[in-house]
Amino acid sequence: MSAVIYWFRNDLRLLDNPAFLLACRESSQVLPVFCHDPGDRALTHWGFERVGAHRRTFVAATLADLGAQLTARGSALIELAGRPEDVLSTLARDLGITRIVCEAIAAPDEQDAVQALRAAGLTVDTVWQSSLLDPDALPFSARQLPDMFTLFRQAIEKANVAPPAPMDFPETIPPLPVWIAPLSHRHDAMPPSPPDVDARTSFPYQLAACAGGTTAALAHLHQYMDRKLAHTYKDTRNGLTGLDYSSKFSPWLATGALSARTINAALEQFENDFGANDSTYWLWFELMWRDYFRFLHLKYGRKLYRYHGLAEVGSARPVHDAALFARWCRGVTGEPIVDAGMRELAATGYLSNRLRQIVASYLIHDLDGDWRAGAAWFESQLVDFDVYSNQGNWLYLAGRGTDPRGGRRFNPQKQARDYDADGAYRALWETV
Repeated sequence: MSAVIYWFRNDLRLLDNPAFLLACRESSQVLPVFCHDPGDRALTHWGFERVGAHRRTFVAATLADLGAQLTARGSALIELAGRPEDVLSTLARDLGITRIVCEAIAAPDEQDAVQALRAAGLTVDTVWQSSLLDPDALPFSARQLPDMFTLFRQAIEKANVAPPAPMDFPETIPPLPVWIAPLSHRHDAMPPSPPDVDARTSFPYQLAACAGGTTAALAHLHQYMDRKLAHTYKDTRNGLTGLDYSSKFSPWLATGALSARTINAALEQFENDFGANDSTYWLWFELMWRDYFRFLHLKYGRKLYRYHGLAEVGSARPVHDAALFARWCRGVTGEPIVDAGMRELAATGYLSNRLRQIVASYLIHDLDGDWRAGAAWFESQLVDFDVYSNQGNWLYLAGRGTDPRGGRRFNPQKQARDYDADGAYRALWETV
């Protein structure tokens, strides 16, 4: 066996990480690496940083936790600054390593980085591991994935497809290779200073209880089940504010600090101990939506990133009014429920699922804005940004995905009456 570089991407965990376990099993030396891509701080086409302060802070805490877990097992996390295709190629050459192992991510930028490494002469073995269900266990191939979520879910339930059990922590981690990489590539910058905690936030990621990393994730998962909140999820999931209205699993899922299979195993144990109900089913239902957006990427790939998405090629190109878009981002559109949501997002890096739909719909259907700019803003701001779910949801609302209804508009006044009847949420976020 030879030495291998393990490239951590959106799988920042040791618990239930099949790709990392593969690297450990098949190699005599393993070098765990994370790359800080300067493109994350570069301005997008729309004029703002691709990754904002909230997500950078959450990822930094996640990496600190991952590094501590590796150190406790006799290894270490090497953080490098630079484009992965550049710094990993240099690192591999300096150490005489020819193989990289990493998780598979079916999104264009992430696939391009892998292809560039292969073009540089490296063997890159990718392992699909971000979904709950194994794509090979589905009752159809990726190309035959139904274009309606309901048909997908029904087929899964009819075939009784069960997820694999989560894997444990690695028993042993092979030693590190001799470290001789150029110091110019080391990421030695201090972690970003977290923005102050806003007392109104529904996810205070700056606090230990909600910090990034597997340690906080498992503590939260166990507390959620111990408090039996899984029995009330369906009744509270459309709430707009508070710590307990939703599961809050998404930030740890997004960084990969917690796997969907670990959550599902805890949910199954909860149902065995306390019984299943509509709410525990609904948690499974949401994990199925998460899987569906992933499998759509396996079916359609880069087509999901065209301005017209999966719609007809002749579909009108979305309009981008920079001034209107800036007002939407700042929460000064004049629509109170939308403005409240956008202020919360900017101040905290988090927003309820209901409000995400409301504010996204408003940009697309009321402001006639470019859905791609909105998707990019969410990518920049959300601590739980997930490339699959973000792209899938924006396409869904814009009518450029697989939804047969051709788009979803949420009437903001009706949404305010239904979910903020007393105006408490709007009053809470009336100002930044």
